[in-house]
Amino acid sequence: MKKILITRKLIKSSEELASKIFETKLNKKDDLLTKDELIKKSEDCDGILSSLTEKIDADVISKLSDKIKIISNFAVGFGNIDINAAKKRNIAVTNTPDVLTDATAEIAMLILLGAARRATEGIKAVHTKNWKWTADFLMGKQLTGSRLGILGMGRIGRAVAERARSFGMSIHYFNRSRLSKELEKDAIYHKSLESLLSVSDFFSINCPATEETKHIINKEAIKFFPDGAVISNSARGDMIDDEAMVEALKNGKIYSLGIDVYNGEPNIHPGYLVLPNVFVLPHLGSATKKTRTAMANLAVDNMKDFFQTGKCKNQVN
Repeated sequence: MKKILITRKLIKSSEELASKIFETKLNKKDDLLTKDELIKKSEDCDGILSSLTEKIDADVISKLSDKIKIISNFAVGFGNIDINAAKKRNIAVTNTPDVLTDATAEIAMLILLGAARRATEGIKAVHTKNWKWTADFLMGKQLTGSRLGILGMGRIGRAVAERARSFGMSIHYFNRSRLSKELEKDAIYHKSLESLLSVSDFFSINCPATEETKHIINKEAIKFFPDGAVISNSARGDMIDDEAMVEALKNGKIYSLGIDVYNGEPNIHPGYLVLPNVFVLPHLGSATKKTRTAMANLAVDNMKDFFQTGKCKNQVN
């Protein structure tokens, strides 16, 4: 029986599934493992079921036991793992696509709405009991009839587009390549990011985290937005240059920001916590029981398939 390290606590049923298939080392206290602890705890293991909270960089991978043959990431993203370093050591890296698409798209719409309709200010007013209704009380931005720019039209981006259509929004997008007519539907493709930004009354970040996308929304990019644009990010925190965004939120170039992800989680740029036009959630994109169970089970199945066949359809390197 193969032995695996599960770095973080999973839904109970998923841990039970893993324990039927593998000899498992569980993190019952759900403590965040340091790099040294991860290396030490995995010494006698054949695989690692990791989470986004672990940064498995080239240094960590170089120190892993030769027994390790697979790192199964409990996430659709895999920016926390140096996949090239893993490949050089013949370690497969897998992810959990598809199963979290709907849940993440729902959160993308929630933060877009929360930012547009001034939810942070509204919640504060309720808690302080310091409000009274007037005709112009907390007027926000309406999605209906507006243009939504989507950065990244993969599974999640297309799911966001589908939901946004029900709000009466017109869809624009920028992607590595243009979608087929069938997948594109009525969405308008832009050949450059700058072109997309220039028409984005609302803007949703849904692309994978890569070196190319780090701080893709920076001081220069922000200049291309229409004045008063609403931005949301449900992908990865490092897509946004925080200093540039805080400044744009202060001077009104950007009307509001909705974020479910941010640099340095759980730490956050202090500017986001004091600005009234920022709506923040603590990385809840996939946080439904149905989705988290499906993700964990898929991460387990990825390891099972790999050890049985030597390959896995969700391998990313």
